[in-house]
Amino acid sequence: MSLPQIIILGAGLGGTIAAYEIRDAVKGKAEVTVVNDQDDYWFVPSNPWVAVRWREPEAIKVHLPPIMKKKGIGFTSVGAKKVHPAENRLELNDGTSLNYDYLVIATGPELAFDEIEGLGPDGHTVSVCKTDHAAEAADAFDRFCADPKPIVVGAVQGASCYGPAYEFALILDTELRRRKIRDKVPMTFVTAEPYVGHLGLDGVGDTKSLLESELRDRHIKWICNNRITGIEDGMMHTEELAEDGSVKASHDLPFGYSMLLPAFRGIDAVMGVEGLVNPRGFILADKHQRNPNFKNVYSLGVCVAIPPVGPTPVPVGVPKTGFMIESMVTAIAANLKLELAGKEPTEEATWNAVCLADFGDGGVAFVAQPQIPPRNLNWSSSGKWVHLAKVGFEKYFLHKVRSGKSEPFYEKLAMHALGIRKLRFK
Repeated sequence: MSLPQIIILGAGLGGTIAAYEIRDAVKGKAEVTVVNDQDDYWFVPSNPWVAVRWREPEAIKVHLPPIMKKKGIGFTSVGAKKVHPAENRLELNDGTSLNYDYLVIATGPELAFDEIEGLGPDGHTVSVCKTDHAAEAADAFDRFCADPKPIVVGAVQGASCYGPAYEFALILDTELRRRKIRDKVPMTFVTAEPYVGHLGLDGVGDTKSLLESELRDRHIKWICNNRITGIEDGMMHTEELAEDGSVKASHDLPFGYSMLLPAFRGIDAVMGVEGLVNPRGFILADKHQRNPNFKNVYSLGVCVAIPPVGPTPVPVGVPKTGFMIESMVTAIAANLKLELAGKEPTEEATWNAVCLADFGDGGVAFVAQPQIPPRNLNWSSSGKWVHLAKVGFEKYFLHKVRSGKSEPFYEKLAMHALGIRKLRFK
């Protein structure tokens, strides 16, 4: 008699760790298969470093097939064409299908560059959302440094990932000073957030003051409640909105180099599947990470539908941070183990956030428990130690992926000692 089939769709930060943890949780009771659109894992948090050549792409790459094989996990890089949850079937890009008993969706998002004219690598701005984008951004930055002009960095309307925008703006400042050309480069930070340091979370601790101070000290101007209306070669057109949503001011911002984080949406394989996704294509999930309409479908990471923390003049999404995603992974693994034992899911992820934003010569760190307010813990800090911590985290996380481990015991002990848990107390 064949074992139940668990398919994990996606092998990014969440999907790869989920494959390891779910395999360990259900070993001998189910078969686990990963469906991805490529053979390699890329450590996306290091992409801002790639864009200024502080890292080479190969240094943050892990080739997954041999690791998955060693762990006893099936793997294909054919990619998914469409999810058919009513049929318990995943249609692949080569025309074949995989049937499943349980599906874990961990795809990450599609990058909605097309929603703003001129946005993205095919337009007039660079990107750090993917490692190949960041490598192209590094080439563009080298060309820029030979002929310095103004820089515009930020996040567009509807974006839900703001940390890397601040990170990259301040990394650029650090690198320009190292190259002795910072004095030739006016910089502007543009964001849909209602205030600096909002981060899609209504702030964490004192992120407003910390990040405002960083921008001010580094002579970076900022525009909040900002909506991009169009981007031409060398010129960005934006509108700054008032609290009532009316246009407060219009801005034409010249630039020689610009990186703007786009809005996200669901990938084509899930877009428009009734009962599975919201109109934007994000996966609907209950408190157990399970879809309320298709009970054998779980989801984690950036693809999960989470409502905004509150109304804002310009649409602002909620970020899904690394530790928050890992807590979703742990909850799903525990709930699948329960389901295979004939029990109902009971575990809930804490959605705690532990974030490090590196600026090259310093940084800002914050802990939010949980990530969405109101919180039990709301803390932020800054200093050179953040840069060292980010470097250490990169090496540690890549080691986890390469070794096929989701959470070594010493990580669990350290986090519990700090009072940071992945599962809610019952």
